[in-house]
Amino acid sequence: MRRGAFLVGLMVVLLAGCGSSGSGERSLELPDATEATSAPPPEQGVPPVAEPGPAGDCPYLDAGFVESTNGQRVGETRISAVSGGGTPACFFYRSDGDVQVTVQVFQGEPEVAKAFVDRAAPVDTSNPAALDGGWEGGSQPTDAGAVYAVAKEGNAIVVTTNQEQTIKAKLIAEEAIGVLGL
Repeated sequence: MRRGAFLVGLMVVLLAGCGSSGSGERSLELPDATEATSAPPPEQGVPPVAEPGPAGDCPYLDAGFVESTNGQRVGETRISAVSGGGTPACFFYRSDGDVQVTVQVFQGEPEVAKAFVDRAAPVDTSNPAALDGGWEGGSQPTDAGAVYAVAKEGNAIVVTTNQEQTIKAKLIAEEAIGVLGL
């Protein structure tokens, strides 16, 4: 956003300094303003944050693994609705009904996978995250716990936990990636 404001300000200064050549034409050729701002916003094409659906088993994470890794008993597991044969998001709840872990998987275009990760763990504010095999993204504490988000090619995974330690979300991400064979 700052870059766009800078370019607009620069164009105003340049245009203010340019006089008319008498023929009604500008004496200085400037690039079309749409060239610098025509890149699509990062949210374009990024799937929405998944919403929990019906109760059911997560197809790629065992509730026992989540319990031992996150350190809280899993009371219920819910999965998101999926269209087109995609991978559902999984929501693991504590016994008191609060969400303790969410896992959302994206498979598609590499640019969208990166934007999917950047939305969850923005590159400007998160700590760099990396997993073996070329997975890269970010991790950071959040108001509700922590997030660990990584992408590789057209695949991405975002794990949130109600625990402050990002290592718990990282371990869950590694397990999901391994089980899914990504």
